[in-house]
Amino acid sequence: MATDATGDRLVVSVLGELDLATAPELEAVLLPQLKAGGQVVLDLRGLEFMDSTGVRVIVSAHVAGKESGGALTLVRTDPEGPVGKVLEISGLDGILEFVEGT
Repeated sequence: MATDATGDRLVVSVLGELDLATAPELEAVLLPQLKAGGQVVLDLRGLEFMDSTGVRVIVSAHVAGKESGGALTLVRTDPEGPVGKVLEISGLDGILEFVEGT
């Protein structure tokens, strides 16, 4: 995971797998920023795999932002890739805000 903070905006790029082993680390980075009303751009383009634990972290982050006046934005992944398919199947592709790049 790589982070880049500028003011109240945090860009988080994740690589590899987002699963039971790595989700707590991502959650620990995202939630404090969002609960403080900050903005987070989550770049999932480097992910090769994401399970339901990753989906839970993204949903928790989205809710935390909405409740605290923060904002979570995801960098759009390949819709035919494994992460894009998980986002589609979970219905998050229709709920979350996406951008084409950071």
